[in-house]
Amino acid sequence: MKRTELERRERDLRKMEKKKIVNGEKESMSVGDYIDALFGLFRYDTEEIFNASDDENVLEVLENMKGEHPEKQWDVIIRKAVNKTKVNQKEKAYEALRTLAGVEAGVA
Repeated sequence: MKRTELERRERDLRKMEKKKIVNGEKESMSVGDYIDALFGLFRYDTEEIFNASDDENVLEVLENMKGEHPEKQWDVIIRKAVNKTKVNQKEKAYEALRTLAGVEAGVA
């Protein structure tokens, strides 16, 4: 392996460690991290998201989200994750996820 490659990897590791320990804050996921996590768990085609209402992993991410972020951001996270899929039946998936998470009427 070349020296430049090793140095690059060391720099990347230092950046990741620095990012984790920002002012002694606890390691929690940002809003964007939750959007990406939900998007990564969705199984979908061009029409709909198939596992929006019955996937345990999706439920776990939603529960963690509810514990780490204020209620006003829950709706935004769910809506943006659904919109990122670019499916045609966005509202159906959005309502199923809000019901699964126990989120009340939408803010947006």
